[in-house]
Formats: sequence, structure tokens, C-alpha cells
Amino acid sequence: MPSETSQPPAPPARLFARLNPGVTLERNAAGGLSACFDGRTVAFGKFGADVTARAADFATGVTFGEDSDGELNELVRRLALYGLLEYRLARAPSGPDLIVIEPQMRDYAPQMAEIDEDRALALSRFAYIRRRGADMVLESPRACALFRLCDPSVTAMIAHLSEARTVKELRVSADFPGVELLSLLLDSEILFTPGPGADKALRAAEGDDDLVLWDFHDLLFHSRSTNGRHGNPSGGIYAHAHLAALPPAVRPSWPGPAIDLTTFDTAPPSAFATLLRRRCSTRAFDERRPITLAEVAQLLGGAARIISRERAPDEDQDEPELEVAARPYPSGGASYELELYLAVDRCEGLARGFYHYDASRHALVLIETNEHWLTAMLEDAQFAMGAPGVPQVLITMAARFGRVSWKYSGFAYALVLKHVGVLMQTLYLMATEMEIGACAVGVGDIELFAKMTGLAFHVEGSVGQIAIGRGVQSNSTPIAD
Repeated sequence: MPSETSQPPAPPARLFARLNPGVTLERNAAGGLSACFDGRTVAFGKFGADVTARAADFATGVTFGEDSDGELNELVRRLALYGLLEYRLARAPSGPDLIVIEPQMRDYAPQMAEIDEDRALALSRFAYIRRRGADMVLESPRACALFRLCDPSVTAMIAHLSEARTVKELRVSADFPGVELLSLLLDSEILFTPGPGADKALRAAEGDDDLVLWDFHDLLFHSRSTNGRHGNPSGGIYAHAHLAALPPAVRPSWPGPAIDLTTFDTAPPSAFATLLRRRCSTRAFDERRPITLAEVAQLLGGAARIISRERAPDEDQDEPELEVAARPYPSGGASYELELYLAVDRCEGLARGFYHYDASRHALVLIETNEHWLTAMLEDAQFAMGAPGVPQVLITMAARFGRVSWKYSGFAYALVLKHVGVLMQTLYLMATEMEIGACAVGVGDIELFAKMTGLAFHVEGSVGQIAIGRGVQSNSTPIAD
């Protein structure tokens, strides 16, 4: 018989879906439900009386999962598509939260699968805990959600998972938060099961061999400096304008004697120097005069076509032999990891669609993809440029990351971005010489590109974009890029 001091087992934790702060769910004049947030109102249609009556419960949380009402789950799904929900894990509707799950992707929904007691689990080497305001959050660039840690028992359990442990071993802890939490973290790839003969998870593939080539900071930077796999504010939002003044456009001169270089300007600028000065960004494209397939071919051939292919030893003769496929622009270690994909809206001689540029054959290969995704990619670029219309052609630079990280450690992703810069300038200068318009796009959606290609974001992912097309003729001088 249990002793008088023994505590009954804690009830299992459950998931509850609740509205984000600042969001309200109200019945509208048509008899349906509408969400109000940021001065906007979005109607979600009519639901049964039971669901409508429970609208107020979304403020604290409604039970979410397989056992909940199907119509209620549909309302949860619609709210989630607008990013209006978070999910709390608790033992009772009014009880304290163990964790709060913040989706970072619109199609994410938490899943709790059965876990065997003898299953070994370990913390992903890409997972990390940090302070965000007054909260402690658990994140990973692999995860589709982040976890606000609300109970000390959760943090304690995570610390135990630096090495692989079975569920049975974790249960013996007096403050074990529950197998439900383990299931959620496993579903989010924050936890994983080491394979047979694993290397104590120090550099494990974590179920995906391509992850072996990634350093922690590189994968984090790739996922957080682009759109598609996080919910953080991004873009030109002037987030720090109220905290500090903008540094001056021209740096104040250093004190000391200066050597006047203008005395050496005795010859007229070269043709190349003139071309550099002519380069500018074009954001408005002429709908009546689209770019032609011949011009696209000339641009790609001049800037990105493979000009030689050979096998050569590395600089150190003791290193492995490398296959090199040189292009017209420089690439560290002759990696040439960048591939070009074209989202075409208007191009004379080329149908609207999504294409890969085969730099070896100098050919465009059509990739069958969803028409809505193609439109979304073009419209995202329009928004990022602040343009009056979508680009005629949007070129996405995608990196085959393993071509760089196979050799380089510590700065592999930084090297990829340097390559993006030199290829961007090469495309800009080719476009300038051909008298067509071009405009670099500041940020792209890596998850959208992954959907369109079927390639994992960490295997061959979007790292840069540039729009091209026939620019609208103007007599005004551009004042900014």
C-alpha cells in the first residue's frame, strides 16, 4: 500500500489552442465568427452552435487534438493559417502552463504521437535555449515552432538530454514533466533518436545525412536571416529608429594629412568604369514590352554558364581531388555551389512557369510546380522591392550547401553569401550592358522555394534573388538603389 506521504501520479498533460495576445474572436452580423487583430477583421464563416458558443474559450484555450470536435478543429486550422494561435501544454484547462508553443510556419500543428518506454532520445545539436524579453525559449532552425518554457521541470529535463536517455530513465525524476512534452519535442525535431552505433550524438546525422555537413551557427543563420521558417519581424521596419540615430551616409574623415587622388584623374573613365557607374536598380517593368528569351539566354550565358570543367587537386597536394566547373564569376575554393532558378511571369518566347538553368548545357528545364506558389513567389518579390508590379523574370540563387561545407568549417555559410554578392553584381553588370532592368531582392521565402522544388531547405536552398525585365523608360536620374 502506498504511504500516506506519497503523491498521486500527475494527470497527463493536454494541448489547448488559444488566441495570440491582442486577438479576439467574435460573432459577426452574418452569424459567423470573425477574428479581430491589429485593426483588421477576418471572417471565418459559420459554425455550429456548440462551436460558436465556445468562441470565448479561445482566450484561455480549447482542447486541441484527435479527440476534440471536428468542427472545432477546423476553426483551429483556419485561425492557425492566419498565425493567430498559440498552443499551451497543461494538465488542466485552468492549470499552469508547462510550455507554450508558438508556430513559426503557418501550416504547423503540434502532434503528440505514442513513444515507447525504451525509446532513446537526445537533444538535437541545433537546439538552443535563450532569453527573449522575460521569457526563456527553446528553439531550433529545424523546428517549425518555438517553445516558451514556463515550468522549471521542463528546463531540467532538457539538460538531462545532452546524452541519449530512454523515456523510462527520464520518468524516475521526481519532477518529470510528462511524456507528452517529449512527444511534442520529438515531432519538432528538437529531440531525435540516435541510430544504432551512433557517435554519442556529438555530430549525428539526426535521421538526415545532409545535416552532418552543417555547423550549428550556419544553419541557424540560414533559417533566421530569410523568410519562411520563423515568425520574427523582418524587413525595413525601422525597429531601432527610436533607440539610436542613423549613422551618417559618409564617414567623418580621419584626422591627419590626406593625399589628393583627383590629381591622377588624367584619363577618361574606361568602358568598364563607365558601365559600373551606369548600374542601378530597376523596380518598374514595362508590361507592353517584356524581356525576350534571347535576352535571358544572353544574360545567363554571360554571367553564369559553365566555361570549363575539370578535375584538379586541391591547393594542398595531400588533399582530395576536386571536381571544378568554373563560371564567369569567382568562387572560394572553386566551389561554384550556386544554381539559378527562374520564376517567369512575362517573357517573349518563354511560357510562364518555373525553370532551372542548366549551366552545363546552357538550357532551361521546366519544373512542374503549383501555380499558386509561382504567383506567391513573384508577388513576394514585388512586395520586397516596393514595385508597382511583379517582375517579368525573378531569378533565385540556390546553394548546394554541401559543395562548400564539405571542405570549409566555421565560415561555410558566410562564404556562400559572398558568392551570392559577386554573382549578383555580375548579373547586374550584364543587365546594364544589355540595357535591361535588374533589381536585387533583399529577402526570399526559403520554405516556399523548398515546396516548389521538393528540395529540403538545408540541402539546396534559396540564398538570393534578383528581378530582371524590360525597365519602364524614364528620363529621371535614379537617386537610390
